Amino acid sequence: MDKINLEEKFRLFNEYWSPKIIGELNDSYVKIAKFKGEFTWHIHDDEDEMFYVVKGLLTVRFRDKDIQLQEGETIIIPKGTEHMPVAMEEVHVLLIEPKSTLNTGNIVNDKTVEKLERI
Repeated sequence: MDKINLEEKFRLFNEYWSPKIIGELNDSYVKIAKFKGEFTWHIHDDEDEMFYVVKGLLTVRFRDKDIQLQEGETIIIPKGTEHMPVAMEEVHVLLIEPKSTLNTGNIVNDKTVEKLERI
């Protein structure tokens, strides 16, 4: 059991949209990721998803509205909800998700990360 310094962990990688595992919590992974640009419209049929903005401004688009998250804000997206994260500038995000969660949900494309790296 060691403490985790998020700022140090974010310095270990530069890739966007490629979550890294920093810990486990029950049957979930605690992950961090850097976002920049538009992601992919997708749905997680069986998992809820949580984004916590550590640094920057994140917009989560839904078909009927956009929600902007500033540093220190979080959102929990219920399973079955179509969404698309958008970051005009680099954003640092903490995620807590079931271990089964695929970052692109029901879509497989060039942004899909099937094997997560632990840092």
